[in-house]
This record gives sequence, C-alpha cells and structure tokens, in this order.
Amino acid sequence: MFNNKFKKLLLASSILVATGAANAGYEIKLSEEDKISFGGYIKVDARYVDGNVAYKDFWLGAGTAASTPGGQDISQVHLFANETRFNMKYTHGEVMGFIELDFWGGGGSETISNSANPRIRHAFIKYEDVLVGQTWTTFMNTSAIPETADFAGPANGLAFIRQGQIRYTSGNFQVSLENPYTLGGEGTLDDIPDFIAKYTFKGDWGNVSVAGLGRQLNTKTGNTETGIGYSVAGRLNTVGKDDIRFQIHGGNVGRYVGVVSAKDTEGLKAEETVSYLASYRHFWSEDLRSTVAYGYAKADISKMESTQWSVNLFKSLTKQLSVGVEVGNFSLDSANKGKGADSNYAQLSAKYVL
Repeated sequence: MFNNKFKKLLLASSILVATGAANAGYEIKLSEEDKISFGGYIKVDARYVDGNVAYKDFWLGAGTAASTPGGQDISQVHLFANETRFNMKYTHGEVMGFIELDFWGGGGSETISNSANPRIRHAFIKYEDVLVGQTWTTFMNTSAIPETADFAGPANGLAFIRQGQIRYTSGNFQVSLENPYTLGGEGTLDDIPDFIAKYTFKGDWGNVSVAGLGRQLNTKTGNTETGIGYSVAGRLNTVGKDDIRFQIHGGNVGRYVGVVSAKDTEGLKAEETVSYLASYRHFWSEDLRSTVAYGYAKADISKMESTQWSVNLFKSLTKQLSVGVEVGNFSLDSANKGKGADSNYAQLSAKYVL
C-alpha cells in the first residue's frame, strides 16, 4: 500500500532543539503580586502525503481534491517547524494577561530562507471569573483533543476555533458571548454575538462537557436564519494511564466544527452538520505510548462527507523531549462533486517542551 517513498520517510529522522511549553515553562517573580511566565515548544515535522487529496501540512476538515495529471495519485514531502509556539503570561494579583504565538501565519519562500510569519493564537485578559479576548471557543473541550503528530489530528470531528469573546465562569459552568461570523453567507450583516453555554462534569474518572450554541446566520441573499447546535465531549480514564477521548457535535455548528468541514449556510438555508471523533491512547510503558483516532463529518445540504483515521507511536526520550511517527488516511466523498478522493500520509515529529 505504501510505496518506497513512504517507507523511506518512516526511516528518516527529525532534529529538534530547545524551548518552553504550552503552559509557562519559566516563571519570574517580580514582587509579591507580580509574576511573568514564559513557555512554548519547538516542534519539527517531516510529512509525506500520497493520493488525490491535495497536500496540506495538516488536514483541513473539508480538504481539497488534487488536480492530478492523468488522474494519477501524486506524492509530496515537506519538512517544517511552523507549529513551534511561544507564550507569555503576566499576573498581577487577581489579573492575568496571556498571549501566545505560533508560525502558521503564512509567508515563507522555499526558494530562500522560508521565513514564516508569526500569528496570534491567544490574547486575553482574565480578572476573577471573567475572561475577555481571543482564546478557544467555550464550545470546545480541549481535553478531548487526541495526541497526534498531525496538527489537531482528525480535525473534521473536532470543535476547533479560537475567537474574540467575553466569558463568565462559575465552577463547572461557563457562559460566553463570542464573535459572530456566517461562513458562506453575508458576514457583514452579523450584528448579534454568538451565545454559548457549557457545563463540565468532572471527577477522578475524567470529564464530560455538554455545550449549547445559539447564533444568528445571514445568507448571501440577506435572509436571517437561527442556528442552534450542540456538543458532547470528554476524556475518560480507563486502565492505568490509558484514556478514551470523544466528541459528538450536531445542528447548525458550521465553522465551529471540523476546521471548515462545512459552511454555516448553503443557499438560503442554514447548513446542518453531524460530526464525531473517537480516540484511544494506550501506554505501552512509562515512556512509550500510542493513539488510534478516527474522525467523521457530514453536512446535510452540501452533502460534504469526510473521514480521517490515524495511528501513532510516541517515545519520550527525556521529560521534555519526545519523538513519534504516525500513519493515516484522509478521504472525501461528495466534496469532489460525487467523486471520491483520499490520501495516505506518514509523519515524523520531534517536540521539545518545558
């Protein structure tokens, strides 16, 4: 199934240097009330794709059927470090400010120096129970994202978006007003914030969140549609350090789910989407682990349908440094006007975290 290039990729190696973690690796105490923390990580990937879905450094939920000479499969390999990120947190008493950047902001000429542009991931202020700024949508359960080499894994089954918002948290309950946008419609008419409420059940067994989404959608013809969506997601502990992670979404979730698996509106109506993701992570030993994951998404009006599966093996060389290999497949059905398309991929990753 995998050709010689695929096999060669599995034998290749990635080189990684140092830096911090997604959650502050270094902390500097300035006074009794003031602290600055720095974190992030460096991640280096070697990715090989073979098939008739166009190459992407990570799969978007909808994907794009490749234009192949004579209808034949095409293959491509790319080595990159764009997922590398840096963050800083400043705390003054009850007030906390957080900003994080990575390098998926575009740019980078393969001809010369490949200077990729940084972009904002998170930028928010938190005071007591109130958060304002850009961060993960309240609709998400970030603990339900599987560990994968491919950025975000089977993204077609994920709730996955960052945006501006005002959020209030009370214990396990969260409610937010978030930036509105009608993907596929007339976004310039969006004048009512999206409303999200979520409750998370927690225990030694793990967690399960239940979230609801309410929004006003505007079609290109100026019609107004009411959008309602739901999400159930969680992470459940099983044997030893193993866990199950899952997500189920439905309704008019549109751009909130699947990394553009489906638009918010199609023609005069609000699109309905069903998507789900399931993964199992198993620890073979303290420093060796694998995740098998599967994601699926289908839209009602556009008839878009996509699947992605992956299996990987990660090895922790030190507490901060890990390397891994992952193989998988991404497939499209109706997104190519009724013609199926799919690509196999293999990815080597090295990651240094503090």
